[in-house]
Amino acid sequence: MYKYVIFDLDGTLLNTIDDLADAGNWVCRNHGWPTHTVEEYKHFVGNGMTKLAGRFAPEDWRTPERVQMILDEFMPYYDAHKADKTAPYAGMPQTLARMKAAGVSMAVLSNKADQMAGPVVERYYPGVFPVVQGALPDLPTKPDPTLLHRLMERMGAAAEDTLFVGDSNVDIQTAKNGGLTSCGVLWGFRTRQELEAEGADYIVDDPDKLADLVLGRG
Repeated sequence: MYKYVIFDLDGTLLNTIDDLADAGNWVCRNHGWPTHTVEEYKHFVGNGMTKLAGRFAPEDWRTPERVQMILDEFMPYYDAHKADKTAPYAGMPQTLARMKAAGVSMAVLSNKADQMAGPVVERYYPGVFPVVQGALPDLPTKPDPTLLHRLMERMGAAAEDTLFVGDSNVDIQTAKNGGLTSCGVLWGFRTRQELEAEGADYIVDDPDKLADLVLGRG
């Protein structure tokens, strides 16, 4: 059994893509820019809100100063609408309950801003994750392992007993950079091909299979 499991948030625990896309497209419409499909947003997300803002904006707006202006518009709107369509993935609450009952210690590491990540997790998974780490100013985000190592220290987790679970190449890179075993999930925003190409140690297509992996350790 893996004693510790660290989860990505968006695309792994929660299907947040519609609310993210709606907020991004709201900014685009305000500026008269082209909007984007939900499928396009699935490839815009994964590296934090600043990168997301730069990706949905036109190329000539992708300077640091202009991206910050976009972010200042995007964040209040998203914060007000972040629960409009967001929901847990089917089967995840039951899977987490099964793992928690078996004594697995679980945490969340997200590139969502730290002040937003904790309340979002608690809203949909109350009492499940005692430790949630989001992005902090002036510290590198995933796939850099800085915040991962900080989170593991807070958990008291050893690398050999820890599984990192996420839906994108960024998550698999994060696990590698942190010296952890990785598990990619197929119900999120990215494809099996991406996860395989990045070298995921495991790939699962159903939350029950994730619990089987964690509790049976392969």
